Amino acid sequence: MNIKPLAFIRPLIFVFTFIMAFSITGKSWLEKNGVDQLVLIGGNLLLFIVSLAAFFITFKALKSANPQAFVRAMYGSFMIKFFLIAVAAFIYIMIAKKEVNKPALIICGALYIIYTAIETRALMKLLKQKKNA
Repeated sequence: MNIKPLAFIRPLIFVFTFIMAFSITGKSWLEKNGVDQLVLIGGNLLLFIVSLAAFFITFKALKSANPQAFVRAMYGSFMIKFFLIAVAAFIYIMIAKKEVNKPALIICGALYIIYTAIETRALMKLLKQKKNA
């Protein structure tokens, strides 16, 4: 299977770049709406890195001759991503205590859904291209 994964992660890179650019340039708008810029930037960065890692774990499993490997990798990467993000949110909530920025956490939750949807869509396209799938 000679498939280049970069073509499939372009949407992830686009969303990451767009959110980072908006977080940096739209600071006054974010402050006006009560969104903490640093929480949004940190959450976006964490989500991007974890989604990229999960994508490559599952992409590597596509090369396996065992069809169960893809399913295991998909579930495993989902669990790793979910728990890492849950731990990061828990740590942030414990550190911030009463000053937790709920709008930023809600935006990060929406970003989690967006990143997961993009990652799953890219992996399904790759799966359709696999000859013995």
